[in-house]
Amino acid sequence: KDAIETGKVVVNGKKVPSVHECVKNGDIISHTLHRHEPPVTAQPIGIVHEDNDMIVINKPAGVPVHPAGRYNYNSIVEIMRAERGHDWNPLPCNRLDRLTSGVMFIGKHPKAATKFTDQIMARKVKKEYIARVIGEFPPEDIICDQPVMQISPKLGLNRARASGKDARTIFKRLAYYPPRFPATNGENQKLQDTRTQEEKERATNGMSWKLKRGYSIVRCLPLTGRTHQLRVHLQFLGHPIANDPIYCNQRVFGPLLAAGDALSDDDSEIISKLSKMGKSEQAEAEAYHDEMVEEYNKKKAEKMTGELCAVCKTPLYSDPGEHELGIYLHAKRYASEDGEWGYETGLPKWALPPEGVDGPMEATRETDPLALVGEVERMDINGEKCSGKDIREDLKQRPLLAIPG
Repeated sequence: KDAIETGKVVVNGKKVPSVHECVKNGDIISHTLHRHEPPVTAQPIGIVHEDNDMIVINKPAGVPVHPAGRYNYNSIVEIMRAERGHDWNPLPCNRLDRLTSGVMFIGKHPKAATKFTDQIMARKVKKEYIARVIGEFPPEDIICDQPVMQISPKLGLNRARASGKDARTIFKRLAYYPPRFPATNGENQKLQDTRTQEEKERATNGMSWKLKRGYSIVRCLPLTGRTHQLRVHLQFLGHPIANDPIYCNQRVFGPLLAAGDALSDDDSEIISKLSKMGKSEQAEAEAYHDEMVEEYNKKKAEKMTGELCAVCKTPLYSDPGEHELGIYLHAKRYASEDGEWGYETGLPKWALPPEGVDGPMEATRETDPLALVGEVERMDINGEKCSGKDIREDLKQRPLLAIPG
């Protein structure tokens, strides 16, 4: 009724005088409506490979795969339909989180999509991800087999829990970049602290430990496919993804960011805090401090404004900041177990060495986590415990993340 009276519903292009207007055979009834949709990156969908059956794409971070929630046209499926024709139905074969970038497979027809999906379900596809994490990740190989449990599907929250589903990931450090301080001679690649005493004191306001730790680029090989598995395992190891708005959020998980925590019973409290993020509070990851983002930039974050749309009364959100459009997690490589096929991308920009610093520009054979798979499988067959290293003992020896509240 409201739509008719306000002119959103028209007959033959004209507003009807009342809801009791009679329509005739052949009249064209039009209903105009609008929807609110969050913006996404303008980065195009990259094409890694294409044949008659499959398109292998490089998915940009921040773009959801399917229309869901507040996202509809700003999704991989709808963007590809708009580019290639709306009579075509893209069939995604693997799943990436909205905030994650990297290799995805889009079937051109159901038979091809089913064939590839069956390979993934049978665990005949090996996957490698690249992550940028806080602190100095251990140089040795890490095998984390901490079970993962879904805590809140609505909030997308998962945690390391002994009663969760089996999960296993191999981690291998590609590079570590200590923090850098500007040097008067322009050689800022040297670890030379030229800050004034005032700057040092200002830096100690709850975040000085971050300035001392730098960040690491880590290659990740998931041997299982649990939701948020890599993000949860990296958090458990004490090295969460640097700009993860959930698992690297001190206001949600506290100063230790749940490092080594698989036993706490604070799920209700965590859910309550997380539910406020993006509504009454910005989802502030610790990386904002690492990146030395200006205070005004930190405020350019998505949250409810308290205003309503004048047309449809929908609660309005502020636009997300550029730092919220993705996280430092990239699906770099997918390959068949038998070696029949394999596709990969280069390192994302955030994984490359900082300007003026030497470091790997590509993943190297020496840091390939795939080399560990055979040994892991051998240990499983022989019934040996495969933990890579004692994570809890290691966390006791290394300083944990700590920011005074």
